[in-house]
Amino acid sequence: MIRCVRTTLTLDPDVAVELERRRREGGKSLKEEVNHLLRVGLRHADAAPEGAPFRTEPASLGRLLIPIDDVSAALDLLDEEDARL
Repeated sequence: MIRCVRTTLTLDPDVAVELERRRREGGKSLKEEVNHLLRVGLRHADAAPEGAPFRTEPASLGRLLIPIDDVSAALDLLDEEDARL
């Protein structure tokens, strides 16, 4: 059985302010809020490792409206559009 461990922790000023705000709003003791946030953070730390690649799924955009394999033809189409405006 693991018993409670007493330790000293030095917090950065911005973390201390946010922790105190959350503690007050939740009506918890400092010990309760720190333990809660550490549990949540530790659970999430294993879920998505930092620097994990971001992936997107491809989506069909339909058929091409301009030829992309012939740059000259694509530029001609753009010139025709400009002439109509």
